[in-house]
Amino acid sequence: MYYDSLDKNCKSITGAVEEGKPVKFTVYGDFEALDFLFKKDGEDFTSLPMKKGDGFFCIEKTFKVGLYFYLFKSGTQFISANEAQKGIYQNHINPFELTSYAPYKTPDWFKSGVMYQIFPDRFKRCGNVSVKKGAYYHENWYDTPVYLPDEKGEILNNDFFGGNFKGIKQKIKYLKKLSVKTIYLNPVFEAYSNHRYDTGDYMKFDSLLGDEKDFTSLVKSAKESGIGIMLDGVFNHTGSDSIYFNKNGTYSSVGAYQSKKSPYYSWYDFEYYPDKYRSWWGIKTLPSIKPNQPDFIRFITGKNGVIEKYGKMGVMGWRLDVVDELSDDFVQKIRKAVKKSDKNAVLIGEVWEDASNKIAYDTRKKYFQGAELDSVMNYPLKNAIINFVNSKKVYPFLCTVRTLIDHYPKQSLDTLMNILGTHDTERILTMLGTHPHTSDKHVLAEYKMSEEDLKAAKKKLKIASLLQYTVFGVPCIYYGDEAGMQGFRDPFNRRAYPYGKEDKELLSWYIKLGRIRSLPVFSDGEFKEVFSDENALIFERRKGEDGVLVCVNMGDREYKINFEGKLFDLLNNKEYEEKAVLKKESVMLLYTENIFKR
Repeated sequence: MYYDSLDKNCKSITGAVEEGKPVKFTVYGDFEALDFLFKKDGEDFTSLPMKKGDGFFCIEKTFKVGLYFYLFKSGTQFISANEAQKGIYQNHINPFELTSYAPYKTPDWFKSGVMYQIFPDRFKRCGNVSVKKGAYYHENWYDTPVYLPDEKGEILNNDFFGGNFKGIKQKIKYLKKLSVKTIYLNPVFEAYSNHRYDTGDYMKFDSLLGDEKDFTSLVKSAKESGIGIMLDGVFNHTGSDSIYFNKNGTYSSVGAYQSKKSPYYSWYDFEYYPDKYRSWWGIKTLPSIKPNQPDFIRFITGKNGVIEKYGKMGVMGWRLDVVDELSDDFVQKIRKAVKKSDKNAVLIGEVWEDASNKIAYDTRKKYFQGAELDSVMNYPLKNAIINFVNSKKVYPFLCTVRTLIDHYPKQSLDTLMNILGTHDTERILTMLGTHPHTSDKHVLAEYKMSEEDLKAAKKKLKIASLLQYTVFGVPCIYYGDEAGMQGFRDPFNRRAYPYGKEDKELLSWYIKLGRIRSLPVFSDGEFKEVFSDENALIFERRKGEDGVLVCVNMGDREYKINFEGKLFDLLNNKEYEEKAVLKKESVMLLYTENIFKR
């Protein structure tokens, strides 16, 4: 018996399918009879007999928009999915998945480059900094962020380093060197904290970052260098210290906390007014917005709303914070507003799991059914890459890659935000290195790897980033990872960029990867597994006649690779004719020419 959902001889369309397009399913094997079982999510299975051929059974089917599950049955046995999306005999039902979507496009410009995530306060400061009353300002750019509670036992996140829009603009040429085409900014709107996820006013930039003139100047400068700006959309909660809630009386407005007659009162969910209200993860400084609150949705997506305002300033994308806490209706309206402002703007959601079948708050999400997201943050791949370089085991990594290909529409697969670290995770170099066995923040604040451990971690990071850059999706650098920054979780992963202290070896590596990533084959080429065993993997990215072989060997044996003609290893600057040797614990990237001589 043979069925592989990624083999077009078995399933004629790879991955998710457009509604109404016929899909042919073929199972190879010698059966008396074979049935095709399928169901739409939430419904019962329907069974259809498959047509018998010479050594195979087949059936053709079309699907309406929705999430479906399918498998095959022979007698009392089921042929269903294993972790690599291949058919195996099982006595229990573990169906394959299929998403059928209404037609939608994702922006081509976004697919062809590199993303760069900036935590605005910590990237670059330029000019004078006007610090807010009550905030602490680090004169020394290389200080450790405040990490201990105050005398009341609270961590206020109100220490600032002064990174701003002018500083980011100053580094556009640097980002261009890294082949960046998208700058993703963590929240930039007025807020109390340094992370700015506690929005104070969606219609104003935080004064520490600059004003509208500074922002539009940044957008213009970035655009001239072929770079689009993506903002962080935090639309499921605001700050308690905001124009809308105004718990501290900071604003002249009548906030929801102050009066039930406030125009914003209906936005929030009070249990006992005014002090007991629903908040994000119980954090009282982050009062939650009611799901599907019509006035708030209009404020974000309607005429003269938040998305329209920044779309007119030239913003080319949004990343939706905790998108699983937004209703499908809200996300659909956000998409319409984003695409109305610019049809080439991109919409990415924060999802930590497989986004095709995500269930949040007892509701199955519809992110990839055509009316919502362009794509999502690729946490499954992040975890798979880290596991691969740490364990040296190919199979779990390959299973993740195959599952994403099988479950996602191709246009969303190509626009995945491929991360290795973010403001919510430890620095990737730290993840790949040695760790002290302690939760003592004093120790974590000062910890640095030994030279020997750092060398080993950097070797792993090179392999991890190679995979991040060469599988489907768009690689995203968390600012400073390319410079060798280390750090455990917040706030140690949010230190200021180490100007003058960059790891030049890693920086050169990322510049090279960026050049390689500009090859069209990596924008939307097909992914094909060529060879794999326990510790080695070779895959091809192909677009028409153009192809690149990505070779990764984490094991302690060598492999001979045979081919016709000449191939050039872009990583090691060597040319091979008809054969090459993939040495133990090494990587190669074989292409038809040396792109660095162009």
